[in-house]
Amino acid sequence: MLKRILILDDNQDILDVVKEALLYERYEVTITSETENIIEAIQTCKPDLVMLDYKLNGTRGDDICRQIKAHQQLNNIPVIICSAYLNKDDLLACGCDAIISKPFGLDELVDTVNGLVYC
Repeated sequence: MLKRILILDDNQDILDVVKEALLYERYEVTITSETENIIEAIQTCKPDLVMLDYKLNGTRGDDICRQIKAHQQLNNIPVIICSAYLNKDDLLACGCDAIISKPFGLDELVDTVNGLVYC
């Protein structure tokens, strides 16, 4: 069974590139740019990993991460936050499992995802 990844970013180009890279690595990938009802989307998708952009239109990625980590049914799902605006201490305080700096290479992305999904 393929491992599922949910990616939330408001940049369609990033969504497309990351989706293609992870599909190539044999993941099942769901992408969205909608922050509204994201917890319900996660419950429906049942991902093995969630990848969030930090600076989104609407709710920030660190706030969504806190919601995931505070949710009894979702708090075991690894969360990666991607950001060009890095303050690693602040981002780690939200409970994320990994941080990827933008711009990032696809090797870094795949290595980080693999490290969290197959640990």
